[in-house]
Amino acid sequence: MTRSLEELIAEGDAVPVEGWDFSWFDGRATEERPSWGYARQPSERIGRAEAVLDLQTGGGEVFAEAVQRGRGSQLERLRATESWPPNVELARRALEPLGGIVIEVADDAPLPFRDASFDLVSSRHPAEEVWPHIARVLVPGGCYFAQHVGAGSNRELTDFMMGPQPVSMSRDPLVAVAAARREGLDVVDLREQALRAEFFDVAAVVYFLKKVLWTVPGFTVAAYAEPLARMHEHIQQHGSFVSHSRRFLIEARKPSANH
Repeated sequence: MTRSLEELIAEGDAVPVEGWDFSWFDGRATEERPSWGYARQPSERIGRAEAVLDLQTGGGEVFAEAVQRGRGSQLERLRATESWPPNVELARRALEPLGGIVIEVADDAPLPFRDASFDLVSSRHPAEEVWPHIARVLVPGGCYFAQHVGAGSNRELTDFMMGPQPVSMSRDPLVAVAAARREGLDVVDLREQALRAEFFDVAAVVYFLKKVLWTVPGFTVAAYAEPLARMHEHIQQHGSFVSHSRRFLIEARKPSANH
């Protein structure tokens, strides 16, 4: 049975947005995954680490899985930061059984850790990158390893909802490289990829825009009723709405003491 615009919007609007579990999208939206397979790579690095910090961990699901695959609960020190209180609680439930401590910290705030206290700092899709503090908390020879959202990610969706928008270059990978180098870090790996994202109903669009807040800043169902109606018509006519997310992988090392 064909579902109405109103039913689909109400369904998408009702889904809880805490955490980074995207399983609700199964059958309703798809997104290609980067060829470098970020999910497995932190595990390999955690397996060689003694003290690990995950920045802006969300609900902690991705990091907890990486820890379990890498070292279980055998790390000397396991820490994570998160800014949104509902996610802080989810992350604590995911990471405390592994010996982790989750600290509520604003995304752009100084990191509340002593100098040279982690040999691995990771992050998946950070909203802000506090490069001076990333460099400060790494031990000499330590590594920052992260997957970032790139400039112009899902711009097709942004432009459809808001009209043509300028692309901010603040998320350009070369900006991240320059910021890392200013703090004395050596960028040893950088990879970028555009990935096909496809939405099969307007409920998935609503949920995505509520969850991935930077796509349409200030999005609400009421404020965007007209473009949502156009989106519904587009999907009915074409079978889906296609956009492209952008991701980049960056690995930066702090020079060792004898460098």
